[in-house]
Amino acid sequence: MTIHANTRYSFHFLSIVILLSLMTGVLGATGTSEILNPHTMSWQEIQEAASGTEVRFAMWGGSAEINAWIDSLVAPALEEETGVILRRIPMDAPVFVNKLLTEKQAGRTEGTIDLLWINGENFKNAKEAGLLWGPYTEKLPHFNQYVDPSTASTDFGYPTEGYEAPYGKAWYIFEYDSAKISAPPADFDALTRWIKDNPGQFTYPQPPDFTGSAFLRLAFYYANGGYEPFLEGFSEEKAQAGVQKLVAWLEEIEPYLWQEGRTYPRDSAAMDALFERGEVAFNMSYNVSHASNKIATGQYPPSVRSFAPAKSALYNLHFTAIPFNAPNKAAALVLSNHLLSPAMQLSKNNPANWGDLTVLDPSKLTPQDAKLFASLDLGPATLSLAVLAKEGVPEIPASYIEYIESAWEEEILRK
Repeated sequence: MTIHANTRYSFHFLSIVILLSLMTGVLGATGTSEILNPHTMSWQEIQEAASGTEVRFAMWGGSAEINAWIDSLVAPALEEETGVILRRIPMDAPVFVNKLLTEKQAGRTEGTIDLLWINGENFKNAKEAGLLWGPYTEKLPHFNQYVDPSTASTDFGYPTEGYEAPYGKAWYIFEYDSAKISAPPADFDALTRWIKDNPGQFTYPQPPDFTGSAFLRLAFYYANGGYEPFLEGFSEEKAQAGVQKLVAWLEEIEPYLWQEGRTYPRDSAAMDALFERGEVAFNMSYNVSHASNKIATGQYPPSVRSFAPAKSALYNLHFTAIPFNAPNKAAALVLSNHLLSPAMQLSKNNPANWGDLTVLDPSKLTPQDAKLFASLDLGPATLSLAVLAKEGVPEIPASYIEYIESAWEEEILRK
């Protein structure tokens, strides 16, 4: 295997006073931002400043597989290769955005989070509120070496401007048991008919759960005849007209949903449980290897398969970002870079660990590393990239998502 750990660089000469100041800043003294400024440091100096310190990574904690990958594979490799100790902080993105906003308003220049797992409207809201530190991606050796920057230049149509480093690639897929359903719905027209013909066997997670929110976006596309009218930027007039059509379709199917639409699964984990118990006939996920993972762990029967109704394979990137008041920005940079190493991206891409697709450009990899990615067994229930590309649809600007989720809460949940 040709993927190697980062070599530890020797530290350039610094005075004892500066070195002690850096160490004090990293360990959390007041005024860290002024003492430690990674913008003016070389990567060698950043690595030395980060070594031996703790990095706090705030991330969605709802997946046992993802948590295990971070704790059992990423953290040990990070500590061995860089000397940085990773502490995972389970926290939903809206929660840490609100936390940072409160700290910003209170003038708290030193927080408790170093790195965030974020994308979409949460990134847009955080960046516009001045809650993020950057730009910083140009500091990351692995970003510069392996990533096509044009693929990470926007997040749900919103410019990233170096304030986010790509972390993984998601495609939205549906799941069914082929032992029970011979042919899943080919498109949303067929899905609508199936829901009405099979009352009580379909539902979706409650937004703002990201899986449920993504389903609403697909329904929004369907109700409005496609996504194309919304790609050119946000229009309040288009948003209002679009959500009216969406709500009409949601109200049309609601009486035929699980529990007659009186309640919805609180998140994707609850949705998984309904599908595993056979209470609903379809599941959905942003992880193309989700079903293969579940088969491997025995949670799904071997007959479960994934499918993508026509023009429903929603795709996007997810990212890491650094809070404006991160107390250990050096270690945050080291972790963000570590997550972009070929070794960690290959590990993440393996369905036995997570199955999340890599953000690395294959043409930038060594031939040996490219071969490792190409030969990776993605599992029996994982759709091919050719199918995903054929049915793929992009994300619309993040401002539409806020409209869609608000409309769902007001017109569906509260009624």
